[in-house]
Amino acid sequence: MEDSWTARWNERYAGESFAYGEIPNEYLKEQLEQLPVGSILFAAEGEGRNAVFAAKLGWEVSAFDISVEGKNKAMQLAGKNQVRLDYQIGELQTLNFTDDQFDTIALIYAHFPAGIKSSYHKQLSRFLKKGGFVIFEAFSKKHLNYIAKNDKVGGPKDVEMLYSIEEIQSDFEEYDVIVLQEKEIMLNEGQFHKGVGSVIRFVGRKK
Repeated sequence: MEDSWTARWNERYAGESFAYGEIPNEYLKEQLEQLPVGSILFAAEGEGRNAVFAAKLGWEVSAFDISVEGKNKAMQLAGKNQVRLDYQIGELQTLNFTDDQFDTIALIYAHFPAGIKSSYHKQLSRFLKKGGFVIFEAFSKKHLNYIAKNDKVGGPKDVEMLYSIEEIQSDFEEYDVIVLQEKEIMLNEGQFHKGVGSVIRFVGRKK
């Protein structure tokens, strides 16, 4: 990924406060509490609010991001909550994860650059055990209309980094679909997710 992309996230996470708060994403929380505890990988995990929540439930938690500052904050939050995270830094293909390693993979606002997002989804899918689950929430392509009304709701302004139902169907075609919907929701997560937005939600089980 470009150095400017990494620098952007390091800058966002460098402050004392948590950019998206310390409370887990509501959809992630709702879905995770329904699953048996096991091993889970959080993609593009940033400051660790979701990973720490999972660890507090007893999950064996791994995470990755490109931002060193994000990891620093995540480890700070993990220490505060007395839980352990395996948190790696770098691009996905350079990291120490293996095929069939995880029971669940969580992608919560994991907006990768347009040229790699589908390949990242397929690579992440290889790390998931047969019968394992993907939990996904991210902004839909319609979200640009919401950003135009309220910049504080956050999200990429490049439509190619946003998601459609069709893209998710294609990227996760080897899955039984439990949930796949486009939905308008109210966000209240830290400084950068505030207001009404449009998201894609997906829960799938690997065949």
